[in-house]
Amino acid sequence: METSPDARLVLDADERAERGARAAELAADLDRGDIVAVALTWVDVSGITRTKTVPVTRLPHAASWGVGMSPVFDVFLLDDSIVSGRYVGGPTGDLRLHPDLDRLVPMAALPGWAWAPADRFTQEGAEHPVDARAALRREVARLAEQGCSVRAAFEIEWAVSDGDDGEGDGSDWEDFTPACNGPAYGMTRISELSGYLRDLLKALAATGVSVEQLHPEYAEGQLELSVAAENPVGAADTAVLVRETIRAVSFEHGLAASFSPKVLAGSVGNGAHVHLSLWREDEAEGPVNTMSGGEGPYGMSAAGEAFTAGILDHLPALLAVGAPSVASYLRLIPSHWAGAFACWGLENREAALRFVTGALGERAAAANLEVKCFDASANPYLALAGLLAAGRAGIAGEATLPPPVDVDPATLDFMERAGLGISELPSSLAESVAAFESDPVLPAAFGEALSDTIATVRRGEIALFEDASPEEIAATTRWRH
Repeated sequence: METSPDARLVLDADERAERGARAAELAADLDRGDIVAVALTWVDVSGITRTKTVPVTRLPHAASWGVGMSPVFDVFLLDDSIVSGRYVGGPTGDLRLHPDLDRLVPMAALPGWAWAPADRFTQEGAEHPVDARAALRREVARLAEQGCSVRAAFEIEWAVSDGDDGEGDGSDWEDFTPACNGPAYGMTRISELSGYLRDLLKALAATGVSVEQLHPEYAEGQLELSVAAENPVGAADTAVLVRETIRAVSFEHGLAASFSPKVLAGSVGNGAHVHLSLWREDEAEGPVNTMSGGEGPYGMSAAGEAFTAGILDHLPALLAVGAPSVASYLRLIPSHWAGAFACWGLENREAALRFVTGALGERAAAANLEVKCFDASANPYLALAGLLAAGRAGIAGEATLPPPVDVDPATLDFMERAGLGISELPSSLAESVAAFESDPVLPAAFGEALSDTIATVRRGEIALFEDASPEEIAATTRWRH
């Protein structure tokens, strides 16, 4: 099997047999644990988690030969309408979903069910060219060729709603009725939802998710959960698992969870901030965090600074995968801690890139970069693949950072911002798509088929909401992701 970072995995007879044998052992364990079915999930280009499920007895066959699925799902819009691109579209064709057995886990929030993220292959056994998870794996491999690795994690923000009648019976979730009424960040919200949050933390622990903190957020009914950093593919998988666990526990309590970037048109939206740290292997010390211990800004090494600068340079294009919905731009506005300006700063929550050193004494492990302008309508695999590609380009070009920004950029006038190299990020999805298509790095990293499909879906959503009001955009998007 080829080992080039750009090589596409191909399932040969030996690989299929090995996967099937391992799945048979795992299926027996699941059966003994009263698991009856496995949900195989993938995230489409519009950011929605889709699934096919198999009974536990069919898991070995699914592992060896996959489960059939139409490629057309890659051009579904968030309302389930379908567009067509140069590479994907129409009713013909087939691909195969293969469970990643390393991430197979019983879902405590859905008794009797297990979950595994799916990799998508052609019928001939080659990685499908529009598979986002494979695109992220390739970016991880490309960085590894340079002696680098990344640890990453998504912050998960969501707003929780009672049934529309306010009784909490889950009878009608078309509208949004906050399930808690306490002040922003207030302990009152924990008290109001203590049973729900207790069950959520228990379910996540039972599925192997390492939760680092949970707290009320700013908007009505809004909460946030942070998890431990891991390798990028694992971080994206965990983001999917956490959100589906939140959704399931919410339903069990007669509630509904919205991950939309704009739950209500006049309120603060949900972000999905990404935390990243770049690591390099040292012969004497082992893995070393390049975001600390160096001579660059706030202790960054040259590699850490270049990685960060690469992401900053490509932020307008990155929004096409990190803030990929029309609703994203209702959230991405100045002075709302959404990171609407292309700049960076130490602990600056109005900068698109917030640099975090961590507390004195643990900085060698804790220093990281937070990308604040991304939200949960993003496919997490595409979002991370784009960030890694941009950071990799920064390393290759030995990019350097402009001066850090220590104020809200919105408080500066145009000339002051220009003098500091600060620009406002795209204010519409159309601007982000244009930046993406003209970017010299991201389309090449993703490949022609995936890049065309991303742009096609984005243009489809722009057309879908062409005449919609902010209220209509928020209402249509509210329960989709």
